[in-house]
Amino acid sequence: MTATKADIIARLQKDIFPLQGFKTALNNIALDKAIGPIKNAFPGNHFPVGVMHEFISDSKETAAVTTGFVAGVLAQLMQQGGVMIWIGACKNIFPPAYQSFGIAPDKIIFVDLQKEKQICWAMEEALKCEGLVAVIGEMQELSFNASRRLQLAVEQSKVTGFIIRNNPRSLNTTACVTRWQITSLRSQLPEGMPGVGFPRWKVTLLKVRNGKPGSWDMEFAAGRFRQVNAIPAIPLQVQQKTG
Repeated sequence: MTATKADIIARLQKDIFPLQGFKTALNNIALDKAIGPIKNAFPGNHFPVGVMHEFISDSKETAAVTTGFVAGVLAQLMQQGGVMIWIGACKNIFPPAYQSFGIAPDKIIFVDLQKEKQICWAMEEALKCEGLVAVIGEMQELSFNASRRLQLAVEQSKVTGFIIRNNPRSLNTTACVTRWQITSLRSQLPEGMPGVGFPRWKVTLLKVRNGKPGSWDMEFAAGRFRQVNAIPAIPLQVQQKTG
């Protein structure tokens, strides 16, 4: 039977993706289920693991919400056990808070360095360690050559890398497979309920190799992401009793 045009394209994509850093055999089923509709933006409808992901933040506030979203992704990657390394200079991460995402604090190894060259070097070396689940690096600038070394490292080790760039001077081209921007959304509680709602983000996939960039309003609840409408939180009405 003659192959259709769609079959030929699918076959070519299957052959090309491994050459571009996508390891289709590394699909994480738990992550695909937990990430919701975002997975459909990627080749084969699978969230790419064993690649470099780049996150852009322009303030301390967006850096904080970015680490929250990344924690939700990391929680799925670590379901089968293992440890991750977090490299940076800010020391703003509060490990016990990650328990709310299902990550035990003792599974995170922190490496504190002052110079970005040191951070990049340490990240490259850590990404070569096949026993790690993920490596996260916080830095401001990332050259194409440096990003290419990191991408080559994960293609060999199959470790997933995350770079959180805080206040970069320019959005230069990098070899990372994706580029994200995460901003906060107001959480929502059912009317009359006290407390704080589940964390919500505006998740924007700025670019993805051979995929479809997009934007989603997401909430993290019950150990997974779910898509929501960006609705302001319902104010609690306090009824005052009269005499």
